Amino acid sequence: MKYLKILAVVVPLVIGFQSCKKEKKEEEPALQEEEVVSVDTITYSTFSKQRIAFGGGESQTVEKTFTLHPTERNIDNIKMFVQLDCPTGGCNIWDVYANIKVKDKEADEWYEIGRYITPYGVNTSPLEKGIEIDVTDFKSLLHGEVDLRARIETWGADGWNLTVNFEVTTGVPDYQYYAVSPLLMYDQWSTSGVPYGKEHGLDLTRTITVSSGAEETALRTVISGWGHATPLDPGGRPCAEWCFRTHNIKLDGVNTFDHYMGPMGCAANPIKNQRGNWEPDRAGWCPGMAVPVRTDVLGDANAGNTLSFEYDYQDWTSDGGTASGQDGAYYATSCFVIVKSNEPIAKATVVE
Repeated sequence: MKYLKILAVVVPLVIGFQSCKKEKKEEEPALQEEEVVSVDTITYSTFSKQRIAFGGGESQTVEKTFTLHPTERNIDNIKMFVQLDCPTGGCNIWDVYANIKVKDKEADEWYEIGRYITPYGVNTSPLEKGIEIDVTDFKSLLHGEVDLRARIETWGADGWNLTVNFEVTTGVPDYQYYAVSPLLMYDQWSTSGVPYGKEHGLDLTRTITVSSGAEETALRTVISGWGHATPLDPGGRPCAEWCFRTHNIKLDGVNTFDHYMGPMGCAANPIKNQRGNWEPDRAGWCPGMAVPVRTDVLGDANAGNTLSFEYDYQDWTSDGGTASGQDGAYYATSCFVIVKSNEPIAKATVVE
């Protein structure tokens, strides 16, 4: 009887203790298994010795579809390498405007991911992998099945043989997801840019509404000047290929970022002994080199906010003359807003 009384006291205590332990265990959050991310660099080939020329049944522009990295997650960076080889008979003699674009299938638009200038009449073999351009900003579009457009503004039947490879480096990125929206796309040809030094009808203002989940917001601009308009700058430098200028990005009416179109050290280019005037410094570009990507990170991501944007070219007035017979001055300009987050994110909204 005494034994039964002891059981009657002890058993409930044990059951209560076990129940308490169970409840406490259920309250503890389950440990998330840490994602293991390998660091590796994978090469994806796209255009391979693609013939680009003018005349002779060839075209200055080629569009093709390729398969790149399967996902945009865990991509630390993407580098694009452009290699130019000479066809039989030699490369085109001129330094000309060229770029690579990717198609945003949702928007049905082509976005310039990289711009370069061909060297005068020689190949790019001094560069082991080719002309290098960082295209990480477009990783939301550079995975899976991808449409690419290659253009070289060559005006001869000789032209070039173009090879484009992408190196994808996996790892833990700054942010897992990027989304890109176009601001300015005056970049089809060298002279389809913004006219400089005279009145024009192009609207260089936009209204940007930043995605609500943005953790970082940046602007990506590529700009190069063309033409030999007068009056000449000191040293006999015509615009806009040779005249040094500083242009501004205005946000909410305030000069926020400066873009100096100055010397880049053309004579230091590893692609030497070109067959033309390659060594003198242009305004922000060189023959046989990539046109620089100008990245401006906003101090505040401005998630969910609306900003006014304006690209403001430094004041200068052309007298209508030319130093070479080529009429006018132009700035071929592309500019995109890139929003970044560690969660899937929508594009910024841009209104003209």
